[in-house]
Amino acid sequence: MNYNKVLCFGEILYRLQAKGDHFFNTDPSVVYAYPGGSEANVAVTLAALSIPSSYVSTAPNHSLTQEILRLLKEKNVDISKFVFGGQRLGSYILQSANGLSKGEVIYDRNFSSFSALKIGDIDWDLLFKDCSWLHWTALTPALSVDLSDLMLEGLRIAQEKKITISVDLNYRNKLWQYGVEPITIMPRLVAYCDVIMGNIWAENKMLGTSIHKKLDRTTSPDEYFDYASTVAQEIFEKYPKCKHVANTFRFMDNAQHNLFYGTYHSPLENKMSQILETNEVIDRIGSGDAFMGGLIAAIYQKKSSQQIIDTATEIGFKKLFNKGDFLHLK
Repeated sequence: MNYNKVLCFGEILYRLQAKGDHFFNTDPSVVYAYPGGSEANVAVTLAALSIPSSYVSTAPNHSLTQEILRLLKEKNVDISKFVFGGQRLGSYILQSANGLSKGEVIYDRNFSSFSALKIGDIDWDLLFKDCSWLHWTALTPALSVDLSDLMLEGLRIAQEKKITISVDLNYRNKLWQYGVEPITIMPRLVAYCDVIMGNIWAENKMLGTSIHKKLDRTTSPDEYFDYASTVAQEIFEKYPKCKHVANTFRFMDNAQHNLFYGTYHSPLENKMSQILETNEVIDRIGSGDAFMGGLIAAIYQKKSSQQIIDTATEIGFKKLFNKGDFLHLK
């Protein structure tokens, strides 16, 4: 048994997607379905990079869940601790083909098996038995106060076991619907984290770090790098357990375009990746998760600061050329 697995914890989902540019199109009988969910996407990326990864969520034990788990297992992700229960598997509908535009996303996660979890439903000691790293995302506490409390419980136990903890500050305003803002929930959770990934806007929204309205598409990468370095120092001061901060900068000018780069910060170093650009995007969904997987892998492998951000950015960029949520490197 490998006792150094990266455990990714979060809701398993399936994605429904239109064949063309609209969900109801000239051939409405054709709809694509893909397995996904941010944390599952990270687990798949880690496995593709030869990092031992484990994925845990909860869903009803029926044929669709089993098919998704089969696909994860084929990707060399350990799903042995998956928790079966409840009646509903969460999903989301992408109303534009492959996420190639700023199309509407409709979430169908209310009353799902995962969204109903509360303290006492997860045996954290069992989950952490062979793991040295826990990865979670802001999507989990966004769903309910019970999941926020459950995540806090898991983070406390992980810290007691000296497990490295990483978080992706992915912000989805449609998910925070139970009467609180992220800034009232996220700081107490992020305080347990060794690695924080997101972007300067999510960090402002969830952690209260500074932001300037003048920062936009016309802002140069050098200006963004300097500002991200300043924000990272704010995070290190506010969250002393954190030793790694990374940001993605992703801009699109049209459906096929993507400008992609990242920054990495430690208490002593600030690094920026090369700037990657394409006009041949296939699928944007999951590129941030692939970046997160590359980031974890590079830190896990104790690469240099420049190698860390170059690896994360390269892997995130490669996801733009894969269909579906999961990264395919071969």
